[in-house]
Amino acid sequence: MLATKAEAESGLHLELSDDLLMLQNLARDFARKEIMPVAEHYDRTGEWPWDVWKKALKIGLVNLNIPEGYGGGGASVLEECIVAEELAYGCSGIQTALMLNQLAVLPILIAGNADQMGRYFPRLVEEGKIIAYCMTEPDAGSDVAGIKTTAVRKGDHYVLNGTKTWITDGPVASYFTVFAKTDPDARHKGMSCFIVERDWKGVSTSKPLEKLGQHAAQACQVFLEDVEVPAENLLGREGDGFMIGMKVFDKSRPPVAAAATGVARRALDEAVKYGGERMAFGQPIFSFQGVGFMLADMKIRVEASRALTWRSAWLIDNGKRNTVEAAAAKAFSADAAMINATDAVQVFGGNGYSKEYPVEKLMRDAKIYQIYEGTTQIQKGIILRELYRG
Repeated sequence: MLATKAEAESGLHLELSDDLLMLQNLARDFARKEIMPVAEHYDRTGEWPWDVWKKALKIGLVNLNIPEGYGGGGASVLEECIVAEELAYGCSGIQTALMLNQLAVLPILIAGNADQMGRYFPRLVEEGKIIAYCMTEPDAGSDVAGIKTTAVRKGDHYVLNGTKTWITDGPVASYFTVFAKTDPDARHKGMSCFIVERDWKGVSTSKPLEKLGQHAAQACQVFLEDVEVPAENLLGREGDGFMIGMKVFDKSRPPVAAAATGVARRALDEAVKYGGERMAFGQPIFSFQGVGFMLADMKIRVEASRALTWRSAWLIDNGKRNTVEAAAAKAFSADAAMINATDAVQVFGGNGYSKEYPVEKLMRDAKIYQIYEGTTQIQKGIILRELYRG
């Protein structure tokens, strides 16, 4: 929390506690020492960052939201946001790869029982296994209720058939949280969620998909062909899937917004440094208003992004509804990352277009924030709906 209950009652406090500052410094140091030196390598090769993962696992910077009783960090959403911003500052592709377990375990945290948590959480924490979130399909992205993957009950198990796509960490995942239709005619009311293991017959994945940015965060298609899933791996009840998915977004969007803030901040820092070193007409280019005001706008976006993000996290951590605030944070921060990265390339001029400088990677990495976890347009639709609710 940003402040204790007593502090909150005595007035407005916006400083992080000592514990949160320690977490921020831990993540910041890790980003600078372990991520930034290898970011170019993983961007160029597209390899999944196993070495970085093992180091992050050892010091507790992954599996943050798994309860302490199962060996995880028991982190709040705000704590996830603090870590996400710092790691994404180093490389948003590596940050995404490292922190996607936290997305995929959310359905289990929201609707799972003690047996399900006891079976799978220790495998993620103690064995360092990866779990991936399977919602998106070739014909169902923003239209979550439009998924076509089916789950048919047969005795003590369900038979799953369908294809998922753009499944981040899918190529290396041992487990998946899969959304499927148990009642295809009921639209969103017919959706359910299951824990699926990679080794089960009928589960397969494509090779990693080639994409514009975030190369270290491998994504693939996941194919489900007559996969028999034990009934005990159903999360909650049949028909709970849509509700689970919506609750996931309220907890997952703030950390995504925080990661976008990290990219926006990195773009700002790179542009400020270059703007102070690059000379033109006998003076540093930041002294020209056309460049200087661009840098000032970049700073404004970073501060606004973080404020929106932390508030959306604080609300959900304190048991308050954050749907609008999470959508606002996601939409604004995604745009901030893309605009700041583009402006950083502009400040660098011709050098910004070169792979020898970091800003061209920032620009490639930033674009996805306006697309995944709900496009910017979807976020605005959510906000508009809430403005007229009731």
